[in-house]
Amino acid sequence: MRLEGKTALITASGSGMGRAAALRFAEEGATVLVADIKREAAEETVRAITDAGGKARAFVVDVNDLDALKEVADAVARDYGALHVLYNHAGIPGAAGIDITAADWERAVNINMRSGFFLTAYLADALRRAGGASVIFTSSVTGLVGSPYSPLYSLTKGGLLALTRSLALHLAADKVRVNAICPGSVDTPMLPQFFSRTAPEDMERQRAQFFAQIPLGRPSQPEEIAEVALFLASDASSYITGVALPVDGGYSAK
Repeated sequence: MRLEGKTALITASGSGMGRAAALRFAEEGATVLVADIKREAAEETVRAITDAGGKARAFVVDVNDLDALKEVADAVARDYGALHVLYNHAGIPGAAGIDITAADWERAVNINMRSGFFLTAYLADALRRAGGASVIFTSSVTGLVGSPYSPLYSLTKGGLLALTRSLALHLAADKVRVNAICPGSVDTPMLPQFFSRTAPEDMERQRAQFFAQIPLGRPSQPEEIAEVALFLASDASSYITGVALPVDGGYSAK
């Protein structure tokens, strides 16, 4: 029960890695605030938690909408007072290559970077009131080593690492730790999108070729990322802040 008595908000927790983290946090005693753009997905995660005896609440929010994010932050502050864990997980693959539109650019930057920045800012007082809180960002291995397929995705995920370090310094005196997880390939519903942007008909070959470059030889499972998120959310990582932690099967070690 490493998160007993704590409240955790996770964006994009209706499926994939976000849902796995929500379920894991609830198992460890947290009240989990499940935020997702899809109502049915958020409510499914909440049902899974409550059916197992945990505590959860659904929020339907488009992280591209700053007013909607502010409403969620205000509700959290009003109804819970303090927030112990903020997991800024929401993100999209974005457009591949460099022949993209301004709208492609804006959407990727807004969802992958802007949303986490502003939600953290909106919830800063609630995090301070926790007397010891954790903020987690989902970056990517491509924020560390770059992607030949999607420079825009690498840009946004690399930017999150600079944000992580800066926020860690900015909030340290308030006992708020800030860290980033850098997954490699994860077996989630979003994974095929990464391989279908350039040549959909060649997706399976691209997948096999990419997995062959991973020293451990396979993509990770959402539950493996959730365990790392739990570590960063809990007091087990109480002296860790400003860190980008690769969870990539050794891909970035090459």
